[in-house]
Amino acid sequence: MQANDDILKLLMVKGAEAAQKARCGVILQPGAIGDCILTLPLVGFMKDCLGLGRVDILGHTEYIGILPGRTCADAIRSMDAVDLHRLFAETKTFDLADGDPLINVFADYAWIITFLGEPDSDFEQNLIFTANCSHSAEVITLSMKASKKFSGHITDFYIQQFIAESGLTLEPWQARPDNVLIKATQADVNRGRELLKEIGVDSSEKLVVIHPGSGALRKCWHLDNFLAVAEQLSSKGITVVFLLGQAELDRFNKAAIKKITAVAKCLTDLSLTQVLGFLSCADAFVGNDSGITHLATGLGVKTIAVFGPTDPDLYRPIGPAVTVLTNCTPTFAKRPSVRLQKKLLEVLTA
Repeated sequence: MQANDDILKLLMVKGAEAAQKARCGVILQPGAIGDCILTLPLVGFMKDCLGLGRVDILGHTEYIGILPGRTCADAIRSMDAVDLHRLFAETKTFDLADGDPLINVFADYAWIITFLGEPDSDFEQNLIFTANCSHSAEVITLSMKASKKFSGHITDFYIQQFIAESGLTLEPWQARPDNVLIKATQADVNRGRELLKEIGVDSSEKLVVIHPGSGALRKCWHLDNFLAVAEQLSSKGITVVFLLGQAELDRFNKAAIKKITAVAKCLTDLSLTQVLGFLSCADAFVGNDSGITHLATGLGVKTIAVFGPTDPDLYRPIGPAVTVLTNCTPTFAKRPSVRLQKKLLEVLTA
């Protein structure tokens, strides 16, 4: 009899575990790489506090493709492959036929979190209708921008919004600022070493990566600052490699590119997977308030993030070795700053 009771208890435990694993969530995140990385603490919170077996991210694949297998996000789905624009229709005209592909998109999810649309908007109402065509689901709309009254980090704002909108009794929760959000695989490291080998850099050398770009010019520290830092690091026997994406190649003229290549080697126009591999081989990283800076800090690389007009308390990168230098003057992007150069070098050579 005791054996039968033990077997029954084991079956009940296994059944509960299977039910938990079957409960899934999804986050609709239309933002770029930095926004997606700053959403990861919310993913972890949902899995821990709701007991979800899986949380996926529905977004733009060029930004979220690196997340599965390296982060707490379990899988991705392409926002560009889904007719989400249909959900912006007026609710009174919105309708779905049996077997509509939109129903299948959300059929697996008990929790649907969206950064698209607004609370009580046509989009939210149509999303609720779509999800409930196949099952009962919770739909919550979150704002990507913090309210003016909020003081804290944006990741905490997302989680606090979720707690308030869910109606659940959940303990206040804050993301740890020293968390490693992204774990590079051995394949990533090998890929990074191959890239360094291609430009003649020994992966055993101390390496500082400099990324002088960002999505907005006003966020970019003057290029002469980065060049001066690179020259001084090189004079101390430290290898420096500039990372230039297509945005930087389009923004900088030939003279600027020539200045960069005269000071250090460059890697240009890499895929995000290649960038991740390259950064996983770096000893330190220097960059503006950009998605690549968030990627470096998320990997745990020692990072100096130079912030101009953006509030660092709200948007600082998350990682175990981050130093934020600020210069909120109107001339941040227009002229060099010797003071900030010295501070940055002090951190890098400490």
